[in-house]
Amino acid sequence: MNITLFLILASVGASFYAWNNPTVYANWMLNPYLIQKKNQYYRFLTSGFIHADYMHLFFNMFSLYAIGSTLETYFDMAFGGTSNYYFLGLYLGGMVLADLPTFFKEKKNSSYNSLGASGAVSAVIFSFIMIAPTQTLSINFIPMPAFLFGALYLGISYYQAQRSLDNINHDAHFYGAMYGILYSALLIPGCLVNFMNDLLSWRLPF
Repeated sequence: MNITLFLILASVGASFYAWNNPTVYANWMLNPYLIQKKNQYYRFLTSGFIHADYMHLFFNMFSLYAIGSTLETYFDMAFGGTSNYYFLGLYLGGMVLADLPTFFKEKKNSSYNSLGASGAVSAVIFSFIMIAPTQTLSINFIPMPAFLFGALYLGISYYQAQRSLDNINHDAHFYGAMYGILYSALLIPGCLVNFMNDLLSWRLPF
């Protein structure tokens, strides 16, 4: 079993368990006020494995499935026998660090809660973009090179975070992506140079 499949099964299992146990569901969500007040730092991790509903779970896990296994192959080539540890560092690090800005912004707001693997999945997607920027990804089934997908994703996430008109933690999307970029650029040998070379050699397909 690869790490991607393990993380998907863990997220599905944790979400179903929390949905059927309201106390667990409440105790596992990201609540910055309680994290600070009661030192419940475990919420940075537990909140990343549970989701609001079936669609929230599906879209995050589908995105992880679509990118994760391919990214693991790249990590195998870069890190050899320690690649699983590096992949977990990317995923779990993205999960935690993507929520830190929200924690500092909402730590006095006792009613704020959030959940989901969006920060971690964003880190995985943008690590893939750093490694293979000209590969094809899609937004709403519209194919485009991965680097353009990344630029649109960051722009939309930043714009939505400023508007704050829905209950989605768009800050986590943005900062998870930033973590994935920095993690890959700093730890994967030759990543930044290869990224720039791929961009410079890319041409429109018509």
